[in-house]
Amino acid sequence: MPATDSSARGATIIGWGSYLPPKVLTNHDLERMVDTSDEWIVERSGIRERHVDGTTIGMSIEAGRAAIQSSGLSPADIDALIIATTTPDKQWGNAATVQDALGMRCGVFEINAACSGFVYSLVAAHGLIAMGATNVLVIGADSLSKITDWNDRNTAVLFGDGAGAVVLQSCDGPGELVAWDLDADGSAGPILWADVGGYIQMEGKEVFRRAVRIMVDSANKVLHHAGVSGDDIALLVPHQANIRIIQAACDRLGVDMDRTAVVLDRMGNTSAASIPLALDDALTKGRIAPGDLVLLVGFGGGMTAASALLRWGPRT
Repeated sequence: MPATDSSARGATIIGWGSYLPPKVLTNHDLERMVDTSDEWIVERSGIRERHVDGTTIGMSIEAGRAAIQSSGLSPADIDALIIATTTPDKQWGNAATVQDALGMRCGVFEINAACSGFVYSLVAAHGLIAMGATNVLVIGADSLSKITDWNDRNTAVLFGDGAGAVVLQSCDGPGELVAWDLDADGSAGPILWADVGGYIQMEGKEVFRRAVRIMVDSANKVLHHAGVSGDDIALLVPHQANIRIIQAACDRLGVDMDRTAVVLDRMGNTSAASIPLALDDALTKGRIAPGDLVLLVGFGGGMTAASALLRWGPRT
């Protein structure tokens, strides 16, 4: 994918928010459910607890409301809503239900690119703004607890529920998005999948190998298009799947872990919600300053991958 056309109408992120369901499932809780241990889970995944029993629609409403409030806009100002999810509550109408609950009157649609879905949606939102939209709400939300087999020790320890959201607003000049990449490798579909009505299935070792490769490849294409290197990245916001995958990707990209947003230990793998949740956490903690280069990169079942490089704050 090419670097962002400097003549395109740009956008900046002006609001953000997140939501986690109140029920917390710790590793010690899982010890009573399956043959596992806190030590084993932390060593292999970096996860200590996760939030469960959320609904995609309910979490989207809460995260979306927080992002709109943060932006200073009213629901009537939103021109489009995009929800990234792989776990819709209904066959259709999820985004429309969220729209109505938030008091918006705008076009809505949903994107299923698994754990890459939020970055896919972020790029799509920039496309809408380039074509004339002013304000777009993007939500990443997944309730993976409902498609997790809690008797499977290999997958039950990994997944959780949550939602994160951002509001993008058009601006003069090229905006924040410096470069982007959307990718997929369908040959890797059989190593991470869930049939309709079924549970998540995963070949862990092969997912690790392929995930690091496609994630790093997508990120490197974005860095190349932007003419920068890992040394220039102020903050890497990766998909929160596994701490070993994050560490391996950081090593190959030349980004230190202290320049990486990690919320995996507290939230687990929340699929399309993981990147906006990590971004919200970093912004809340003041880890991003105007002018910083922020790299969002994810991978997911399918296998999909997506990256977006942002220069935080509008470029004039």
